[in-house]
Amino acid sequence: MNPMTNFDFLLSEPQFSTFSDVAVNAEKILTIDAAASVLNCRRAMEFAVKWMYSVDTDLHMPYDATLIILMNSAEFRELIGEDMYRRMDFIRKAGNIAAHGEKKISMEQAELCLENLYYFLDYVAYCYSKNYAKGRFDADLLELTTEEALSFVTEETIDVESLLAENKALKEELTARRAAGQQTYVPTPLNLSEFKTRKIYIDTQLTEAGWVENKTWKHDVPLAGMHNESGVGFIDYVLYDDMLKPLAIIEVKRSCEDRAAGRLQARLYADSLEKQYGRRPVIFLTNGFETWIDDDHYPERKVAAIYARQDLQKLFSLREARTSLTHVAVDKTIAPRQYQVDAVKAACDALDAKNRRRALLVMAPGAERTRTAVALCKVLFEHGWVRNILFLSDTASSVSLAKRCFANLFSDISVTNLCEEKNNLFAQCVCSTYQTMFNRIDEEDDDDRKLFTNGHFDLLICDEAQRSIDTAYREILNYFDAPMLGLTATPKNKLDKNTYAFFEAEGVQRSAQKSM
Repeated sequence: MNPMTNFDFLLSEPQFSTFSDVAVNAEKILTIDAAASVLNCRRAMEFAVKWMYSVDTDLHMPYDATLIILMNSAEFRELIGEDMYRRMDFIRKAGNIAAHGEKKISMEQAELCLENLYYFLDYVAYCYSKNYAKGRFDADLLELTTEEALSFVTEETIDVESLLAENKALKEELTARRAAGQQTYVPTPLNLSEFKTRKIYIDTQLTEAGWVENKTWKHDVPLAGMHNESGVGFIDYVLYDDMLKPLAIIEVKRSCEDRAAGRLQARLYADSLEKQYGRRPVIFLTNGFETWIDDDHYPERKVAAIYARQDLQKLFSLREARTSLTHVAVDKTIAPRQYQVDAVKAACDALDAKNRRRALLVMAPGAERTRTAVALCKVLFEHGWVRNILFLSDTASSVSLAKRCFANLFSDISVTNLCEEKNNLFAQCVCSTYQTMFNRIDEEDDDDRKLFTNGHFDLLICDEAQRSIDTAYREILNYFDAPMLGLTATPKNKLDKNTYAFFEAEGVQRSAQKSM
């Protein structure tokens, strides 16, 4: 009997019933409602991930079992591999977009979600099924329609505790089966050879960041005056401000190896647009998954995503407002001790004169490092370097202390504690634990725009910096593209060399009295 959908192979395994029906339905409703199909893809993936946690002893269910937390645990990412994670993250992001009716989901996006879901669930079956049969994703099946297709998304949820209890007896057996299967599993590589496929990933990334096609961004924009046979070049993407003045250009390349050629081409485009509009646009280089930014201020660097419109506008605004940090006046009502003043000036020197994006303050216990950080923030605000600050710590008590410190010592800015029930998501200084920020990363404003975009914050402060570079926390630090200040009371001789490398610090020995 010929399969009706690509996911029929799951139906013969009762243990997959948690997610098999949702996956089948996702494909059946594709031609009727692409957005509903994507939402079902996301739901099927979430159910399957939670099922994996319930049957595998190498996966430990966290207290907060949200999809983004489950997907980003170090143990889960190590299990599935980077390419599979990218497939899954695309489904998650597309699902977020589909949840808003006014944000259109294309048929191509929905089809790619189904394809990525297939490869993830095929991996699940390979690892945990007794009777795995190798198959392939058949795009022709997506063209079929059926009278059974209903345009709806199931409201069913999973009771995690019940799932854990139900599968407790299976854990040893299924973990052993997965461990054996893992040795021979060969993942299907991501196919980024076709520009059409790369474009779907990039378009989804732009939509998630709030960009609107043909309104705030355009594709294949012609540009005259190029040194080629026709004299005309075509910019892959141009992102615009309200006056249709280019904020950024995106050059799309198939692989990392093509980036050098893409960089040269993009800089020629940027040169031409700068002459035409009087402002040099930011350059993004991407293949749909890996993205680099060239902002003409810092060396080219890898970023988590293309900036949102408001973040690009803020970048240009801060660039105009920024003044030198060479001779700063430190507020001694905040930092009354000389070693605190010296610490602030050393951080300013790293950020300005040395043009670094990271600094590390090693201060002895009792030296009031949070107070010193507040003094630095005031200097950076006064000199036009920052507007939004994120203070991160691994404990709720440290977060509460930081909020009080900012509120009492620097009352010119609004401050919030994201861990508290009542919080202000629009505050200029957000204090949070890493875990809470992870949970709120997809938070949206009243206009359904993602609030905590990767360019939202202009400074990250990492308390207990030696712990912040652990895998569990580093995802947050990699996500936000902002200069970073590390704080630690751990003595220099006990700090891991990776901490110094991460914060671009030489680790010069200072006396305990100077505390830095």
